[in-house]
Amino acid sequence: MPDHDDLMIGEFPSLPKQERAQQKRNALLESGLDLFVSNGYEQTTAKEIAAHAGVATGTFYRYFSDKRQLLMSLLEDKIDKLLPPEPSWMSGNPESLLASLLEAHNKRLSELGLQRVLPELVLKDPGLAEFLGDARRKIYSRILFGLKQAKENGLTWNDLDLEAVAWAILVLVENSHGNDKLSGKRTDFQEISKVICRMVFPPDVLEQLRVSDEKNNPKFNG
Repeated sequence: MPDHDDLMIGEFPSLPKQERAQQKRNALLESGLDLFVSNGYEQTTAKEIAAHAGVATGTFYRYFSDKRQLLMSLLEDKIDKLLPPEPSWMSGNPESLLASLLEAHNKRLSELGLQRVLPELVLKDPGLAEFLGDARRKIYSRILFGLKQAKENGLTWNDLDLEAVAWAILVLVENSHGNDKLSGKRTDFQEISKVICRMVFPPDVLEQLRVSDEKNNPKFNG
């Protein structure tokens, strides 16, 4: 999990020490997630979250100062599932590996649902926007580091602007989720992966990586 020392959640009223108390807190977190996704953040109240979790409203305020603190706790816990995957350039067939990562990421987002709540909040909550921005920059740095490794190994285009391509990859990967609603057809993650890999690798390098992967993993290829 990324380092969240700079995350301004605020001091919790209390932290559960016994298992039963932890279960109540977890129930409030899951209820908050369910209601934020189904009803919207602004339309959800602490009282509704408590009722959905089967606890008294006072129990909510025993663990959270308000619904924003609960939301930030959810984000801290779920951030790894929300962030786009980091491509792997140095092993195997990069096209098929990235396509698999994108498909798995899309499935996680669909199951979680939390990303549907964030757009309405980012413009209103500078702290949340800063937290998500920091998380994006960490992913960008990891993508850039991977591209630098690939270039040092002679795998990329010689004139590749690594920083520009790293941002382009991040944007493409982030926006791969939900494209089916805009286009009216199922998102083809293999095609998205192909576009990204063609930005990074010359055709002959891609073919070499693909052939090498097939030789090293014959039982997974055909």
